[in-house]
Formats: sequence, structure tokens, C-alpha cells
Amino acid sequence: MLDTAFASAKIAVVTDDPGWHGRELQEAFAARGLVSCFLSLIECRLDLSRTSARIILPGFEETLPCGVFVRGVPTGTLEEVIHRLDVLHWLRGVGVVVYNDGRSIERTVDKAMTSFLLKRAGVPIPETWVCESEHHARTLLMSELSQHGRLVMKPLFGSQGEGVVLLQRPEDLPDPAAYGGVYYLQRFVPPEAGADCRDWRVFIIGGRAQAAMIRCSRHWVTNRARGGTCEPAPLDPGLVGLAEAAARALDIDYAGVDLLRDKQGRYLVTEVNSVPAWRGLQEACHFPIAERLVERFLSQVTGAGVLGEHVKSHRAV
Repeated sequence: MLDTAFASAKIAVVTDDPGWHGRELQEAFAARGLVSCFLSLIECRLDLSRTSARIILPGFEETLPCGVFVRGVPTGTLEEVIHRLDVLHWLRGVGVVVYNDGRSIERTVDKAMTSFLLKRAGVPIPETWVCESEHHARTLLMSELSQHGRLVMKPLFGSQGEGVVLLQRPEDLPDPAAYGGVYYLQRFVPPEAGADCRDWRVFIIGGRAQAAMIRCSRHWVTNRARGGTCEPAPLDPGLVGLAEAAARALDIDYAGVDLLRDKQGRYLVTEVNSVPAWRGLQEACHFPIAERLVERFLSQVTGAGVLGEHVKSHRAV
């Protein structure tokens, strides 16, 4: 059982690179009278040498945190990543609220699984193929180049547009070793005639669309980290409906849902991020995103009976 007799309610913010987002979260927790500290999953461990399991977290030697807000899971070998996600599973297993939890992160960190779940739920996505065979990948590329156009290849695990390449010629097919031996391929969705490349990011909290932005760039990769600019976007019904449907398909509470619009004006979901950054969106948004995230997170913690009156008495007016 989780010990809830805290001398002081304490939140763990999981990240190895706190930066701007970490400061925003700490300030939002502090405004509610809560202490939060940064926690690296790399430093966590499990001790099964006693009569009961002990999850050992730096900074929480006396008692486990009353809640865990996941801001980042560091990359590593397959074994390292599994161990880090296991920590989140262990914490959830003993009653700690983890937001987003390990299951949500597993479904979204793997682009193939994300695409599969979206497709199965009827959420429109670009035509997508996943394989390990270079022969199959090359045959597909040749077919697409002759019939439809270009393909995009992405790392199965990755973010911020890193490693994404546009395949315009047969010789563009990259060495699969750089992609973990897996080809994740999508049909390229070109921008509207005469327009810059653009996509939409819809921010979901509590399963509902809260804000949206358009990312624009002269380059076909529009991520802010790659030089894209961000501007506010209206939450029109088509955008909202698909983004919320994507979150339901992945059973995720908060997320950044990325969408493109094809030549027919239809929105297509390209990615769902379970640990989304929001600095660019904050510049285009009229409310403090970190505060709304913390409010939702604390509603789950109090719903689990962990903080009770302590959080209620410090809730922002």
C-alpha cells in the first residue's frame, strides 16, 4: 500500500533536462502549496531483497511521491528504455498516480503502434507502411515514385523532426542501421499550392482539445526545434474532433496531436506525443498551459485519495 501520511506533499517531475518546461511546472505546483523536485529515471532502481518490494527514487528515500508528472523519458538502449518505463509501471502498481503513465507512453513512443491504433479506430492518417525488409521498402518506394509521389521515412522512436527524411529518388532510401533496422514510411502530403509547409498541433488535456497552433516553415519539416514559426489556430470542429478521437484511440489523458491537411482539405493525424513540449504553443496561447496541466494532474491525484484536503486548501482561485 502507498503511504499517504506525508509530512509535506511532494511531487516528482520526471525529467533529465528540466529547462523552461520544468520551471513552469515547478512554479505551477508551488502556486498550489506543493513541493516538487526533478527525478531522473536513470537513477531509479528496484530492491527485491526484502519481504516487500522497494522502489528506490533519489529524493524520496523516506516515502514515495504523492504523484509523478512525466516530462521526459531519456533515450537509450532497448533494455534501458524498458527499465525506465518499468519504473513508471512499478509506481502505478503501488498506487502512485503517474501522468502520463507508462502504458500511454509505450503506445505513443512507437510510431508504428500509434499508427496501428489510430487506423484501427478509424482516425485518418497518411498511408503508412512498416517493415524490416529492404527489398519490400525499395519496391514500395519505386511504386510510390511512379504512381503517387514521394515518401517520408521516420525513426520509429524519435521527436522534434530529427532523422526524418524525404525520399524523392530510389537512391534516397537510407541505410536501415541508422533507423534501428526498421522502415517506417508514410506517403508525403504536399502543401497547398503556393503555400508554405504547415501543420497543426492540438494540445489535449483531460481528453479535450484546449488550444491549437499552426507551425509554418519554408522547409517541409515544420517543428519549432527545426526553425518553424508558431501562430494561434482556431479550434474548428474538424480539427478538434480528430485530435480528441486520436487521444481516445490511444487512451491518453494529455497529448500533443499533430495533423496535416491534404489537397482535398482533409485533416490527417501524423503523430501523437505523450510527453509534448508546449513552449511554442504557449507563445500562441492565451492561458498558462502548465497551470492547466497541473490542475488536471492534481484532480487525478486527489481523486485517488492521495492529497485530500492539502491540495484542496491550496487550489488556485
